[in-house]
Amino acid sequence: MDYKSLYKEKLTTAEAAASIVKSGDWVDYGWTACTPVAIDAALAKRMPELTDVHIRGGILMWVPEIFKIDDPAAHFDWNSWHMSGIERKAAAQGFAFYSPIRYSELPRYYREVKDRNAVAYFQVSPMDEHGYFNFGPSASHMTAACETSKVVVVEVNENMPRCLGGIENSIHISDVDMIVEGDNPSIAELGAGGPATEVDQTVAKLIVNEIPDGACLQLGIGGMPNAVGSLIAESDLKDLGVHTEMYVDAFVDISKAGKITGARKNIDRFRQTYAFAAGTKKLYDFLDNNPECMSAAVSYTNDIRQVSALDNFISINNTVDIDLFGQVNAESAGTKNISGAGGQLDFVLGAYLSKGGKSFICCSSTFTSKDGTVNSRIRPTLAPGSIVTDTRANVHYFVTEYGLVNLKGLPTWQKCEAIISVAHPDFRDELIKEAEKMNIWRRSNKK
Repeated sequence: MDYKSLYKEKLTTAEAAASIVKSGDWVDYGWTACTPVAIDAALAKRMPELTDVHIRGGILMWVPEIFKIDDPAAHFDWNSWHMSGIERKAAAQGFAFYSPIRYSELPRYYREVKDRNAVAYFQVSPMDEHGYFNFGPSASHMTAACETSKVVVVEVNENMPRCLGGIENSIHISDVDMIVEGDNPSIAELGAGGPATEVDQTVAKLIVNEIPDGACLQLGIGGMPNAVGSLIAESDLKDLGVHTEMYVDAFVDISKAGKITGARKNIDRFRQTYAFAAGTKKLYDFLDNNPECMSAAVSYTNDIRQVSALDNFISINNTVDIDLFGQVNAESAGTKNISGAGGQLDFVLGAYLSKGGKSFICCSSTFTSKDGTVNSRIRPTLAPGSIVTDTRANVHYFVTEYGLVNLKGLPTWQKCEAIISVAHPDFRDELIKEAEKMNIWRRSNKK
């Protein structure tokens, strides 16, 4: 097959690619750094003549042009697999909605969904000599999205890193219907949210003390997981492995510090496995054509069976708040959606099944609201409308700047006591009173 000739046959304009969409269609916009740019701009010009278009995507890293048209809600709805700040603002305007699902289930969902996509649009790296377009840092669920879309349109970006792996991380030109050569924008960067705070560093120290040599790491996004990563890079730990949903800058720092070898991994030995990556240019440069890093479908990376097969698996994730029953909410502020389920529960469950594995849910003990009020992240019960990301039966270790406690298997009164023990001291007496009202506090608890 002459791939170059086939490329020329399928090459078209962004306007022609955008013309496929009709009112009532489902459209896939890819994921994170692979969201289309040139095609999005062309579709935005058409969108005012369309109605009831349904678009799937997630973790937007820039504001799409379709979001900027007059009255977006009259023309389309955005359905996010995991919301970013951009999507939260769109939700407040009434045209963006979260689609609750365990992230690991996405590929199967696409393959079984009745509402097939009319078209999938997403950015890729340039075609290689074998006719493959690489999904860049967003293998995730893209193969499944392509298999279940009537038309597949790739937007080539010369700046897209080529992320290796071999498990659903690319698409062959024979499976592509149209090719658009984009304007080659630089890959969108996602920062860690500022330098680690003193609280982040305190929590990180508590967690790092629990990590053995040869452990396999999963880090979530945010200040605390990044602080853990920085501390690991400075530690004496060795022979660490990586098997994670999201590849973040912290892994690059740990790698360059010589702490990651993957030598003790039970599967994918010597390789750093991930479903998608988002970070700074440092991260994208590190992943580009790096055979040590393994880009794979999320149905593989987040599969509890794969996670549990890795000895000493260490999972580290944030939460918004937790109640005295041990229910973890990592997705919302009451009814206000913040993010999504992602793979947190998959890793919490998988880590506990791992030989020597541990999962850590961490947060600061308090937060300050806009009016200056200091609030406890540890609550008697979750606020009405809050989402339970991890049930009380599943949480293993819980960590704040006031300590680390193992909640697994504790009766309600002991679990309650342990959680209150790492609350901010200013809120402990109040929490005890509420626990007494709920009959989960023994008078002998308080010393």
